[in-house]
Formats: sequence, structure tokens, C-alpha cells
Amino acid sequence: MATKSILKNIKIRDKQLAHTFVSALGEAERRKYKPAQLTRECKELTGDNIKEFFGKHI
Repeated sequence: MATKSILKNIKIRDKQLAHTFVSALGEAERRKYKPAQLTRECKELTGDNIKEFFGKHI
């Protein structure tokens, strides 16, 4: 997510929408982060390696 969208001011004028927004924030706070178990090796691709990775031999 872009930083600018996080810092943007918003105005919620509808009470029901405000209540829904606050409820969503509370629910997000209650949910705990579950770390993901990586099952595949990760490596950086650059230049010709990218073409090779996707099977493009130009």
C-alpha cells in the first residue's frame, strides 16, 4: 500500500459507516499475525535471468 493513501484524511459523515469502520478496526486489532512458513527457496533474478526464468530466449 502506498504511504500517501495511509496518511490521507477522510471524513465519515454517516453514523452507520463510522460504526462499521470502527468495528473493522477493532476486529483487525484482535486478530493476531500468523507467521507464514516458507516452503520454497527464494533467489533474486536480474537481467537475462528473468527471461530465462520465464522461458523467454530472445
